[in-house]
Amino acid sequence: MTDSAGKAFMRLAVEQAEAALLHDDVPVGAVVVLDDTVIAARHNERELTGDPSAHAEVLALRDAAEHVGSWRLDDCTLYVTLEPCAMCAGAMVNARLGRVVYGTADPKAGAVDSHFDLLDGSVLNHRVDVVADVDTERCGDLLRAFFRSRRG
Repeated sequence: MTDSAGKAFMRLAVEQAEAALLHDDVPVGAVVVLDDTVIAARHNERELTGDPSAHAEVLALRDAAEHVGSWRLDDCTLYVTLEPCAMCAGAMVNARLGRVVYGTADPKAGAVDSHFDLLDGSVLNHRVDVVADVDTERCGDLLRAFFRSRRG
């Protein structure tokens, strides 16, 4: 993966995050890439569906597994705008995801670097490579604007 390709995939994740705003969901977007091709692209849908597990990462992993015909996504990279929570990090481990690239840290619920290190393999049965802080300013600005609008 070239640096410019990684930035392009993160831009697609940001576009997905912006789509979440259309139904009042927290703007988090995720894309799954296999062999430099996007095979899944989703955004948060908790408000839209009433499903507490409808995080962008989980939805994208489900779509990617369907695309490849297997729950094992070890050759895939997931690009996500926000550091994954414990649920999403656990899903990545269970999917045997190869790599996750995230945009901005989540100081409240981050389970990759901020509060836990669930993807390092010392706690769970699989290690996921992590690349942090890709397009962090744009990803963070989108979330800050959303929550600022909520506080009025």
